[in-house]
Amino acid sequence: MKAGLNDGVYPPIVANFPHILHGGDYNPDQWLKQKDTIWKEDMRLARLAGINSLSVGIFAWTALESAEGEYHFEWLDEVMDMLAKNGIVAVLATPSGARPAWMSQRYPEVLRVNRKRTRNLHGARHNHCLSSPVYREKVRLINTKLAERYKDHPALGVWHISNEYGGECHCPLCQERFREYLKKKYGSIEALNEAWWTGFWSHTYTDWSQVESPSPIGEESTHGLNLDWMRFTTEQFRDFYLWEIAPLRQFTPKIPCTTNLMGTYPGIDYFRLAEVLDIASWDSYPQWTGTAEDIALGVEFSFRHDLTRSLKKRPFMLMESSPSATNWRPVTKLHRPNVHMLQSMQALAHGSDTVQYFQFRKGRGSSEKFHGAVVDHEGTENTRVFADVKAVGERLRGLDGLVGAATPSRAAIIYDWNVRWILDDIKGLLQAKHGYEKTVIEHYSCFWQMGIPVDIIDSKQSLEGYDLVVAPMLYMIRDGVAEAIETFVKKGGTFVATYITGYTDENDLCFTGGFPGPLKEILGIWCEEIDSLYPRDRNSINWKNKKYEVYDFCELIHSRGAEVPASYGSDFYSGRPALTVNSYGKGKAWFIAARTGLDFLQDFYRDRAKDCGLKPALDTVLPRGVTAQIRSTGKKDYIFVMNFSPEKQNVDAGNLGKKTLEAYETWIIERQENS
Repeated sequence: MKAGLNDGVYPPIVANFPHILHGGDYNPDQWLKQKDTIWKEDMRLARLAGINSLSVGIFAWTALESAEGEYHFEWLDEVMDMLAKNGIVAVLATPSGARPAWMSQRYPEVLRVNRKRTRNLHGARHNHCLSSPVYREKVRLINTKLAERYKDHPALGVWHISNEYGGECHCPLCQERFREYLKKKYGSIEALNEAWWTGFWSHTYTDWSQVESPSPIGEESTHGLNLDWMRFTTEQFRDFYLWEIAPLRQFTPKIPCTTNLMGTYPGIDYFRLAEVLDIASWDSYPQWTGTAEDIALGVEFSFRHDLTRSLKKRPFMLMESSPSATNWRPVTKLHRPNVHMLQSMQALAHGSDTVQYFQFRKGRGSSEKFHGAVVDHEGTENTRVFADVKAVGERLRGLDGLVGAATPSRAAIIYDWNVRWILDDIKGLLQAKHGYEKTVIEHYSCFWQMGIPVDIIDSKQSLEGYDLVVAPMLYMIRDGVAEAIETFVKKGGTFVATYITGYTDENDLCFTGGFPGPLKEILGIWCEEIDSLYPRDRNSINWKNKKYEVYDFCELIHSRGAEVPASYGSDFYSGRPALTVNSYGKGKAWFIAARTGLDFLQDFYRDRAKDCGLKPALDTVLPRGVTAQIRSTGKKDYIFVMNFSPEKQNVDAGNLGKKTLEAYETWIIERQENS
């Protein structure tokens, strides 16, 4: 296969442990009264299931500090020693995801204030103020004690920082930090007013003290304010993460740190947060149905795996997945045969070097007592789910050579949290039904079906090394982005843009002089208007003697030097350009003016892949619902052929063999270089 942007072999996540990590969240602190029997049995079952890593201490703050300053590490000492004795890596967590009741009672300032400006009561998770000096100091103290105590422990392999960062706080402390953030960004209140266009509705600020975070009982109509609040919230989590890891860095500088992300969670710009992570990790919970709907679900979660891998451009950690039913889903459907193996191999195929679960043993009470687990309430290895987990463990033992293998991507798709935020907030087009994430995934699905590896990148990341870059609905053009795209195309790259591109700058101020703003010359077009269609409305694109259905959006464009290979089929703009291509320097820039079905996108990207010389993992046409994904060490390729269909599918891999894949079956092909 052609060399890729991310060629090479990366070091294992845990130094001197060249194995796929297999395990999950373990909560021995919930079983302290039964530790003499339960803990011992847990180790027997873990070994039997092929588990070599367990995450501990994630929500254990009260067990570690039962009252202010009263620390109890003895039980965790026993657990860490027990893990080391059984050859199990500890993914040791900081407990900041949920603070003890004594802290909330004594220091109510640690509790969050919501958008309506009322302070929350104690409870739930992440109900803490990231600005609170008290909370920060308590976190520093407990993290320092953990790092000091376990810095030389043989079980320690990874630091798990908090758990699923999310939410926001609107307390006076956070308001003041927000104002300081804005002062640093804009320099003057006049510059802020210009960037936010506050002359609208007489919302002009005359003093920094007047600026408040968005609220349903106050200001929510200033889009620049809403956008900067989301950016500030990301900076809050980034800053808090750096605060958390400071003592860990001091005592364990060689132990990697990560926090578990949540795919496309809209509340944090993960590209920004990932800059300070050693390894990206995430929690994957697809809601498998046992029907053909699982094909689309497979695409969606493959996208999120690739997004997580792309955050650091190296192998990532699947930190959580369910080995069976996911209790917080609306329907807690069981995994069908082969599904647990499929979702585990899917993570590896897209770049994970771990397969981990929530949870190892089911707790007896509270809200996750019926969440899937390796060990059920029945308590033995005599369950179907345990057998599924054990089968994964056995398969992983034969995949040591995969550890650190790269994903050879020559194509990239842009997914930008800033665009997501502003389109979620937009007043116009289809309001909250713009479908940004869904659209990006639809474009991605074409490469998934062809088996072509793809990176998911932020709009401000380097385009160097890619042959094809796709930017669906790049509504906002942030500083430097147009220049990077121009350089990319001039040097010979192929760039694809769509409707709703180049409308505003990074402050959400509309470009003057016509859309797509600074991309007009590169794309060779001018977008005059956009028609938002009712759900019942349809138009068409006529391309290569074939008619493709169009819905939702039709942008009315004029060629300014671009060729027009396809036009609209109906309405008052019938015959006007619907697809253009502009030769620019050594490259080409395409523009898709309307939202189409997958039939058009698949045909279009099949041509673009051929033009760009993008090679699939397997040189064959794959059946619908089957994908082939590749990881490579440079000397050996690992090709994961996965059937997300509930039906049998025949795959012909040429000289690599033929196979009939059962429903949800995975076939792993190992191919030597130049074979």
